[in-house]
Order: sequence, then structure tokens, then C-alpha cells
Amino acid sequence: GSTLEFYPLPPCRVADTRKSNFPPGLGPPSLTGGQPRDFPILNAASCNIPLSAAAYSLNFTVVPSGTLGYLTVWPTGETQPTVSTLNDPRGNVIANAAIVVAGTGSEVSAYATDNTDLIIDINGYFAPAGSGGLSLYAVPPCRVIDTRHVGSGQPFTGTLNPPVDVMGSVCGTPAAAQAYVFNATVVPTGALGYVTLWPDGQQQPVVSTLNAQDGSVSSNMAIVPAGTGGKVDAFANGLTQLVLDISAYFAP
Repeated sequence: GSTLEFYPLPPCRVADTRKSNFPPGLGPPSLTGGQPRDFPILNAASCNIPLSAAAYSLNFTVVPSGTLGYLTVWPTGETQPTVSTLNDPRGNVIANAAIVVAGTGSEVSAYATDNTDLIIDINGYFAPAGSGGLSLYAVPPCRVIDTRHVGSGQPFTGTLNPPVDVMGSVCGTPAAAQAYVFNATVVPTGALGYVTLWPDGQQQPVVSTLNAQDGSVSSNMAIVPAGTGGKVDAFANGLTQLVLDISAYFAP
């Protein structure tokens, strides 16, 4: 019933069912196959998500104990929909981004067909228009960087150096952009635990953007706040190439 604006956040880990040090409702136990579970997103006080948030920009990562047919996420209090948020028939550690409306108590619900651990990271939220609120501006899809064609063209591990200069790329993203909508693709040379994207100039967060433990070419949508000079940092814990394509940005 109202127009919402986007408010970017430093990437932050909201929940991890593997870790007992998370706030109530956001840690163990693992998801039991066939049984829905509610996640009180606002309990992640360190992520600074306000009560006014009407929807969340989240990244979901599953760490299954075997094969996983699918994971579904929806607003708590609503009927579980016949949709899937991600699918994992091979039982790999994989991620997928999703924008989820806040449900009853500002919570979201998750259902997995099989036993799995679940990790939830946040990079922003949607709320009524106000100070700092941003609108979405679509652009023709454009390749910001392909590390196979930059410098020596060799894969990297650790922190990518130099950072990704989004505004300085051929895509011509304006200086007013405060967050980018990417399709991030990795082309690893072997097993790749995870890749993390975050705003340049900030400390590397404990979050993941995508995973490729089986060494396959993998991709995921990533909304990343703009860092110093509009740049974005990338970290890989294994040798990989990185491709970032932009399809939109958020700005005042």
C-alpha cells in the first residue's frame, strides 16, 4: 500500500544454525526436513535492521547433510507457498539471494525438504521512504569485470587487488550509485569454499556471496553497497576467476 525505498547495510550475518553463539532463534538446531522454522531477523541486533523494515535483501546458504530437494523462504504468518528459493539435489554447499517480505513479528519462515544447516546474510532492507532511502535504476546488462581479461588474466585467491572499480568500468555507472545489483560468477580452478563481496574501505565481513565447493562454474545475484570511490572488494578462499555483471543500481 505504499512505495518502499532501499536502505543498504554493510553485509552482515543474521543467522547460522551451525553456531551456538548466535542470538536466540538464529542459531542451532539445524533445519529438520519437512518441518518449517521461523527466524526472528530483528534479533540480529548487530546488523542494525530497524523495525520499519518491510522486506529484506538476504542471501541464503545451505550446508546439507545429504541431498536437498529444495528450500523455501516466505513471510512468517502467511501460508507456505509452492515456490522454491534454492535447489540442491547434489547436496553441495550453495547459495542463492532472495528478497523476502517481513512477516509476523518481522520474521521469515524457512522450509527444507531434507535436513540442512542454513546461513542467512543481509545486505539491505526495504522500508517507507525516508532519509537515506534509495530507488532502483535499471541499466542495460553490462560486464563490469572479468578477471580472465584483466592484468595477467590469472586466477586469484585471497583479496582481489586492485578492488573492482565499478564507476571506472565501461559500464559508466554514475557516482550517485550507492549500491549495485550484480550477477556474480566464479570460474574456479578447483574446490572453492566461498567468495565474499563487500564495499571497499570497510572491514571484510563474515558473510559469503556464493559457494562452489565442487569446483563448478557458479553464479548468484549480489546487491553490494558501493565503497570508497564506488569500488567493491572481493575475497576468495581458493583459486578462481571472477565475473561481475551489473543490471541495476540504487541511488537517491
